[in-house]
Amino acid sequence: QVQLVESGGGLVQAGGSLRLSCAASGRTFSTYAVGWFRQAPGKERDFVAVRSGDNIYYADSVKGRFGISRDNARNTVYLQMNSLKPEDTAVYYCAAYRMSRGAKLSADQYDYWGQGTQVTVSS
Repeated sequence: QVQLVESGGGLVQAGGSLRLSCAASGRTFSTYAVGWFRQAPGKERDFVAVRSGDNIYYADSVKGRFGISRDNARNTVYLQMNSLKPEDTAVYYCAAYRMSRGAKLSADQYDYWGQGTQVTVSS
């Protein structure tokens, strides 16, 4: 069982930066891959980034602006978001699955989810 708690969301102006954190419980967290998704009002939950071992993938919309990293000693995964745009406004969720070959980009492939943190980018 893995429990995830996101933090770090907030209000930022376009062009600014935020760093989201995803703190996990469980002594076997290092065996889990962690991804980030986001959901804007009235829209589906979209893939943002995932890190599975040394495999890292980003959605095209955030490539070059966002970076995913993890600190297994702290059981925490981070999403550094730079050059933020108003269209990045959404609730951001971290999610996890037991690591396997390759990386998973679909929300229904993830087993554990955090409660979400709101990111609002003003123009």
